[in-house]
Amino acid sequence: MKTVPAKTIVTNAKNDFWFGAKYNMNIYRGCCHGCIYCDSRSECYHVENFDEVCAKEDALRIIRDDLRRKKVKGVVGTGAMSDPYNPFEEKEQLTRHALELINAYGFGLELSTKSDLVTRDIDILKEIKEHSPVLINMTITTVDDELCKIIEPNVCVSSKRFEALKKISDAGIDTCILMMPILPWITDSDDNIKELVKRAHECGVKYIYSGFGVTLRMNQRDYYYEKLDKYFPGLKDKYQKKYRDNYSCAIPTVKTKYKMFVDECKKYGIITDMKQIIRGYQSNYKKSQLSIFDDINKI
Repeated sequence: MKTVPAKTIVTNAKNDFWFGAKYNMNIYRGCCHGCIYCDSRSECYHVENFDEVCAKEDALRIIRDDLRRKKVKGVVGTGAMSDPYNPFEEKEQLTRHALELINAYGFGLELSTKSDLVTRDIDILKEIKEHSPVLINMTITTVDDELCKIIEPNVCVSSKRFEALKKISDAGIDTCILMMPILPWITDSDDNIKELVKRAHECGVKYIYSGFGVTLRMNQRDYYYEKLDKYFPGLKDKYQKKYRDNYSCAIPTVKTKYKMFVDECKKYGIITDMKQIIRGYQSNYKKSQLSIFDDINKI
């Protein structure tokens, strides 16, 4: 595996809106999942050869030093730009060892992935949960495995992700589905949305955070339209007519669809509001509870 240089890996989050994470951590760069809609492919992120996964050089030492220097404990978020459970992680185990460091230094965790490999590390997640909040986010955009293979071709299918969520929830770890993006005229049917919420409930998922549309900008838009032409002939014309060069492309009848989604979630007691999600999984998080870790910096 290729490596890229890095001076720091655990950085301060610009704001804590995204699941209340105080810090960000990306061990890998690039992603090979091949999702046709990926926003991280956009030109503004300056990731060359985006489909090639590289590891940050000397990542574990840097993460250890970064965590040791933090004077304030908090939740470390990972998975926003590159999936921490890409196919190389099974051998490299960089994410697993990073979780061990997060546990050792008394931090919490918010992790986003599309891979069922996350279940490998349930043992460490349970240890972190003993002292700090843990939330595992799993992106699921469709309940149809065949459609999933088209729009998210190089990652385990949705049914496998539901199974992973069930295992994690049964282990006492809070879980959330990232139901985003919802692709106009592809994954925005009432049946798909309702069934996704129902399966979430069956798997013990407490939260669903949604995005009722897709973002399109330079690089990403061209790649997405290329895939539309290949798998959904004629659909690109509908996008160009409705959205033109817009960055944010909401699904048709978005208000009606979103209300339906929220009503379905309420029926099962699933929380959809970000502030309530943060309060929910961080409900027992108190700074005083972390004081026992004050001497950990001596390591």
